[in-house]
Amino acid sequence: MKQHTTNYFNTFIEVAEDCPTTKATEPPLREPKTAVRIEYEMLIDRPYQYTSDDVLYESNGNRRGISRENFFSKGQPCFRSSALSKRYGWGVHSDKDGKIAIYAIESDDYSRFANDGTLKHVKAMRSSKK
Repeated sequence: MKQHTTNYFNTFIEVAEDCPTTKATEPPLREPKTAVRIEYEMLIDRPYQYTSDDVLYESNGNRRGISRENFFSKGQPCFRSSALSKRYGWGVHSDKDGKIAIYAIESDDYSRFANDGTLKHVKAMRSSKK
């Protein structure tokens, strides 16, 4: 069975052009936890510990009871579609090993990554179709 991946390497995912905030915010805590809340909790205190595949599987596959193998047997939306970057103001940096960390849009680190010419730059997907 072919396994797909969402991992990026040496890439910075900038917040979406239509992100409604200029200051990163924490996704709301609800029960059961939302996918974006699981992503946030995995990444906020553990930068560069997980790959995009790890985080997206936990937040979307595992919480729905799908095995990792079955989850990645078909293509999955990458982190460009995460509400962290579309709605909540977090940029996502992927290092050379594909491990990721999030950075608040107003932070010096976000600016440093956004201006780093050695990285590939992609924008999070827009929420609207304008």
